[in-house]
Parts: sequence; C-alpha cells; structure tokens
Amino acid sequence: MSNGSTMDMRTAIFLAAVCGQTYMQYDNNGLFLLPETYRLVGSFSAASYAGSEEPFGFVLESDRAAILAFRGTSSPTDWVTDMIAQQTVFKPLGRTLMTHRGFTDLYMAARSTIFRLLDSVPASKPLFVTGHSLGGALATLASADIAANRKTESLITYTFGAPRVGDPAFVRSYNALVPISFRIQNEFDVVPHLPPLVYTSPKTDKTYYYMHVKEEVKRSFRNGSVGGNHVISSYFADLARDASAFTAAICSGPPGWCPLK
Repeated sequence: MSNGSTMDMRTAIFLAAVCGQTYMQYDNNGLFLLPETYRLVGSFSAASYAGSEEPFGFVLESDRAAILAFRGTSSPTDWVTDMIAQQTVFKPLGRTLMTHRGFTDLYMAARSTIFRLLDSVPASKPLFVTGHSLGGALATLASADIAANRKTESLITYTFGAPRVGDPAFVRSYNALVPISFRIQNEFDVVPHLPPLVYTSPKTDKTYYYMHVKEEVKRSFRNGSVGGNHVISSYFADLARDASAFTAAICSGPPGWCPLK
C-alpha cells in the first residue's frame, strides 16, 4: 500500500474492503476474513448506543504494515437521529479541543484495548487507520490521539462517508498532527453533512460548531436511497471502477472478502 502524500486508489480500494470486514465481524459473532499476508493482532469492543458491548474493529499486521480498522453502524440513519451531538473535551489532546460526545465516549471506551494491541506492532511499520461512517469518526479520533501520544513512524488515515467530528480547534490540531489523511465522501451521502456546521442542542440551547478534517476526496454516485448512497459496498464499487484489474485481483480470494453488492 502506498503512503505517499496523494491518495492512492489501490490503497483506498483495499482499505474499503477491510472496512467491509468490520461489518462481517459484527454480523458473524466476531468472525471475519483477513486479507492475504495479514494476521490478526486482536479485536476490540465498546458499548454501543444501545448500551451493549459489541465488536467495533480490529488491528491487523503484515510483514510490511499494520491496519487499525473501525466499524460503523449497520443503519446509516439510526445513529444520525439518535446521536449525542453535544461536544465534550477530547482529553487525549488537552482541554481546549472539543469533539462530538457520542463518538468520543465510544472511542474512549475502546482506547486502552486499542493501545494495548498497538503495543505489539513495531512502531517502524506504517500504520493505516481506517473506518466507514461512524467508524470513520472513530478513526479520526484515533488518528489524532495516536499522532499525539504514540511513537509511530508513519501514520496514514483513510475514511469513507465519515461525519464531522469536532470543533475548529480540534480540526486545526488534527490537520497539523496527522501527516497523511484522506476523507473520501460521496457528495450524495447525507452522513458527511452531519452534524451540521452549527448545531444547537434542543435540550440546553447551547451552540456547537463543527468542521471537517482534511483532505476531502469527493466522489459522486447515486444508488436510489439514503442507505444506498452511504453503505461501504457502494463506496467500494465506485472506487473499484477506477482500478478494475487491481480490484479483480484482490477479490479473487475467499468469497465475501470484497464488499460487493
């Protein structure tokens, strides 16, 4: 996988497939498929909005790289309507940076396990952090935290259909800390437009400001529904058209490895 300063299409396709496996992990009681040459370092869980402990992703390692992947939610609308969009202090970066409380609580619940898993991966290996939807928000928080608080020689972040995560101060800090970061979003996907730039809590009337982190990679596809414009299989199919031979090669493995429609 490339870790250059411009988005690498093959890396994006490969990581979209990895994101697909985070849903497989959730749907199959923790079981999912590993990409060729990769081994599982370990999985991590967190309490969901429903209150129950669920698998939320995993750390993989090959001889050349490591991957930290986060799962989103199966329904693109459930967490959008129920989310706690008030902001809270993002403690790993200090007292002046504010992030979405719902995303932050979820990330902090899994943080110690994630860091323990990363402890077994050599810092000299490139670490790719990825996630789709809510998983993209968690990947954004993790990337800022890892960049600030861990020794990682090379950190590369790719998210898909991710919502906004924090206030302008958080975004400035993220953009300075995380050297290589690509936020891939479909212009017809509703999730990247949430929370709104200006959010007023209906309970407290307090106003919060949200911005997106760097580097937007705009895609454009319509699949006839809110879900169809958002799910990881739609992102994968859209990106795959730009590198069909590579996609065919990585999808030639076990059935279900690629998130095909």
